[in-house]
Amino acid sequence: MVAGRVVRFDGARGYGFIAPDHGGEDVFLHANDLLIPESYVHSGVAVEFEIEDGDRGLKASSVRLPPGAEPPLHHPSAGHAPGPRSEDGEDPMCDVLSVAEYTRSVTELLLAAAPTLTGQQILEIRRHLVQFGKNHGWAED
Repeated sequence: MVAGRVVRFDGARGYGFIAPDHGGEDVFLHANDLLIPESYVHSGVAVEFEIEDGDRGLKASSVRLPPGAEPPLHHPSAGHAPGPRSEDGEDPMCDVLSVAEYTRSVTELLLAAAPTLTGQQILEIRRHLVQFGKNHGWAED
């Protein structure tokens, strides 16, 4: 058994990736290899799994929660207004941006939405938004 954390999971497409705790490349995860309800699987959730050689690289199988782990009670975005859903009712997978890409996008949005902001105000707002994006798995170094 290998321990790791879900990097991302797209319920509509039925796949995602797990980062092993020991390091190395992310491991492909398919919904058919889950031993837990799919609703438990989202970014940041700790799991245990077997690693197999798949057709296109490493593949997770027998994916489950670690012994004694409590089932996740909610998705990290719980409490926010519901976003768009796919046809099967699942949350769509979002792209994870580099911090540089996320920062550029936020800056463009701030300039378009509030052109009277000063440079200092933009830097301060952007700093907080980048940290918020990192905390939610939308941006990573």
